[in-house]
This record gives sequence, structure tokens and C-alpha cells, in this order.
Amino acid sequence: MSRRPISPIALNTLVQRALQASGASATAAEAMAKAVVAAEMDGIPSHGVAYAPIYCEHVECGKVNGKAEPVVQQQRAGTLSVDAGHGFAHPAIDAGLPALVKAAQANGVAAMTISRSYNCGVLGHHTERLAAAGLIGLGFTNAPASIAPVGAKKPVVGTNPFSLAVPNISDGTAAILIDQSASVVAKSEVTAHKRRGEALPAGWALDAEGQPTTDPDAALAGTMMPAGGAKGFNTGLMTELFAAVLAGAHLGVEASPFSGTAGGPPGTGQCFIAVDPGGFGNNDYAGGLSRLIAAIQQEPDVRLPGARRQSNRLRHQKEGLQVDESLLSRVEAIASAS
Repeated sequence: MSRRPISPIALNTLVQRALQASGASATAAEAMAKAVVAAEMDGIPSHGVAYAPIYCEHVECGKVNGKAEPVVQQQRAGTLSVDAGHGFAHPAIDAGLPALVKAAQANGVAAMTISRSYNCGVLGHHTERLAAAGLIGLGFTNAPASIAPVGAKKPVVGTNPFSLAVPNISDGTAAILIDQSASVVAKSEVTAHKRRGEALPAGWALDAEGQPTTDPDAALAGTMMPAGGAKGFNTGLMTELFAAVLAGAHLGVEASPFSGTAGGPPGTGQCFIAVDPGGFGNNDYAGGLSRLIAAIQQEPDVRLPGARRQSNRLRHQKEGLQVDESLLSRVEAIASAS
């Protein structure tokens, strides 16, 4: 695979141009370009430039309303809801997050749901923003059904990630960042293997008959393996309850695919819960967190969740990015069509 160097600023500008050429508003294009660059910076290419042509295609075909204006409603002192209007999830999250932070700081705990939404990319990027505000951030996002209950063949829930960002009060960073799907691996990784013509590792997926497969096409026509068997399916079910049922969004079995042009808007959802560590009395949050981290790191070569992303981010800030040449060319072609 041929790769080409590009600066984060240049990549951001390119993706914005492509999205606006496809019909997205300047606000939506800015939010999505930032998300694409952030994924590349963190070493998560499956959610980076690889998604840019898909975002453009979905604006053009109507799976995403590229000019949607999110509507934020404060339902109660500690609860908010955002109607994404079948637009991108990122602008909807951007619209509601300041009010969520304010509500959590005032009440100790607050929650925000988002409906009529779309793929929110790297979920941890959103919970990390809550940690930057000094809050414990918990996030859920559902996806089109791709995981069957253990022993079944028909998918019921999506890969349905959840994320937990734990703030380091002293410097506004995420001391711990957990971001994982209910499946063994994100479905975008299967798509990436298909694009590269590579077989899947064993244990990632099942075919339509419920048999293990390493063929990406058979996997995409079948189901993803839940991480930890029934425990993984239950994790996906928990996310479905928060991000779809509570949010009033489409269930995974009701949502159109995030890939391709078939179906209308997916209409999936998100839920974010923000907790102020200072809202529970003299609990010595900083001291307890410090002791916990020390216990995890007491043996050599143990990495805290989220540490690899931080390391990749710092490295790419110094060295710049190396992006798949064919993907960049596709995005450039879309941008030049404006």
C-alpha cells in the first residue's frame, strides 16, 4: 500500500473541501474534517481518511442531511436531548456538549441523548472532551445490527461501542480512556481488510450460517463475534438501551447500514453521561485515582487504556501523517469537483 505524507492542517482543509463539494454545510464539514484528522492522529485509520469518501457519498445520496441544524432541548436540570435532524452526529454532539458540561457542574451528574443521528466516529474523542472539562465522561453509541445473541444467527445489536474517559484533574487530560466495541473488533476493520484484499484473523466474525470465517465478504454478510461471548452481547445490549431506547433513536435492527447507499438515514443515537468528581463530598478523587493508576502500572510494560492513542498523537504532531495514497486521491477528486 502506497502512502503519502500530508500535514494535519492540509488534510483538514482537503476533507472540508470534499464535504462541502458534496453538499455539506461549512459547520458540518468542519466537524467531520476535525474527526477524520483526529482519528489519523491517534493511529485509528479505519475511522480516518477511509471514512471521508463515505461521508461525502452519504451526503450526496441523502443518507445524511449535510445541512442539518441540531436542536438542543434542556428537558430537566440534569437532562438534555439533541435532535440531529438526520445530520452528522458530530455537529449534534458539538451543539449539546457545552450545556451538558454546565448541567453536570451544577448538578453533579447530567446526561444527554442524541436522536436521528449517524455514525459518531471514534467515540472516545467525545468522552475525552468531557474529561478535559474535569468530568468523568461515559458515552454510548449504537449501530446497525451486526451481532447476534450467542447461539443465534440473526444480528440484533450493532458493534455498539461504549467509552469511559477519566479526568486527571491537575492538567485537564484523560488519565484513562476506555473505548471499545461489543464485538471482538470494530466492523470498520473488516471493511478495511476487504479493501486491502486481506483475510480476517480467526475469531473476528461468523458467516450467514453462523460458522467462523476469515473471508471479509462472508463476514459482512454474516455477523461479528461478540467480545467475550454472552458478556460481549450484553455490553452491546447495554449500549442499545442507552443510545437507542433511552434516546428514542432507531434500534440496530431498524437502522440502515453505515456503508453503501441502500436505505435512508440510519437514525441511530448516542447517550453521554457526565459526572463531576467534586460532587460527592470529600472523596479524595485525585488520590484514589493516583493509587489506582499506580496499582495498574506496578509491573513494567503495562499500558493504561488510551496511552497508545496519546503516544500516536504526539508522534504525528512531530512527524506529520502518512496516509493511504489511493484514499487521498479519491478525496482530492471529490474536492476538485466543486
